[in-house]
Amino acid sequence: MTDIAQAPQEVLLAEPRGFCAGVDRAIEIVERALLKFGAPIYVRHEIVHNTFVVNDLKAKGAIFIEDLADVPPGSTLVFSAHGVSRAVQAEARARGFEIFDATCPLVTKVHVEVAKLAKEGYEFIMIGHKGHPEVEGTMGQLSGGIHLVEDVEDVATVQPAQTERLAVVTQTTLSVDDAAQISAAVRRRFPSVREPKKQDICYATQNRQDAVKLMSPQVDVMIVVGSPTSSNSNRLAELARKLGVPSYMVDSAAELQPEWLEGRKRVGLTAGASAPEVLVKAVIDRIRSFGAVSVRKMDGIQETVKFPLPKGLKAPEGLAPPAGSQLHAGAAGRAPEQGS
Repeated sequence: MTDIAQAPQEVLLAEPRGFCAGVDRAIEIVERALLKFGAPIYVRHEIVHNTFVVNDLKAKGAIFIEDLADVPPGSTLVFSAHGVSRAVQAEARARGFEIFDATCPLVTKVHVEVAKLAKEGYEFIMIGHKGHPEVEGTMGQLSGGIHLVEDVEDVATVQPAQTERLAVVTQTTLSVDDAAQISAAVRRRFPSVREPKKQDICYATQNRQDAVKLMSPQVDVMIVVGSPTSSNSNRLAELARKLGVPSYMVDSAAELQPEWLEGRKRVGLTAGASAPEVLVKAVIDRIRSFGAVSVRKMDGIQETVKFPLPKGLKAPEGLAPPAGSQLHAGAAGRAPEQGS
């Protein structure tokens, strides 16, 4: 044990946290493709933005690429959970790959909406982060007519060709509050803009941010498990800081610094939607090694969403996800609660 002076007395676990249905599905697609076709399986871009997950799948035979020219003819190719442009889809088909699309169905919903409204003559304002693969995939559904805004200031600079048919779409992993502020700015400038019937930000992003809002007044410091490239994980850490709580993101338990916890009685712990529960458990073990005595799980929404696998990879009824890793919630188990 590595005691620190004034070690935390309690770890408060966010609920929900960690894997969402879209991430679980994407990982399972790669694992089932490996079982069915054997290694290697090629994946365009990181399947999800988490170092542990990517390294685990690499060890099983997945090869992550950005350029389809790096994929040998006749290979099996998986598109990442973030989605791809129509140009990438067309190139993959032209090269004759066996393709499995792990795009999150909630991202696909945005793509379908863009295609539908584009046929009706709409232009689009997309709220999102430049360079993020989800944004590139959504904007790549059309050859033009999608204007990206990253903040309220960007809204003033948008110059659509017309304003009679203008619609808003958003990246699914944004800060709910930031997206609402930018959407309000869009409405002020373009009062007739069409908004989604149901907001594009996904249920898991919303739920994890709501849990951080609920937890923040109850803790002295917040630890977010997630990789630096994970948009939704970064938003959790940002949100806690906005609520006045010191917040740190860690990609693994080894990154946790004891001085962050010095004199903090209660530690809040959550995980982004691409971070497996096994990493949360490792962080708990490290905090306990500093002298923390109890772990308590917050009450929160129990997520039951499950997305179907693509044809050709569907499992027989009742068959569990592939074994052999600690990626899935069932394999990793949930972290221990108070008294354990």
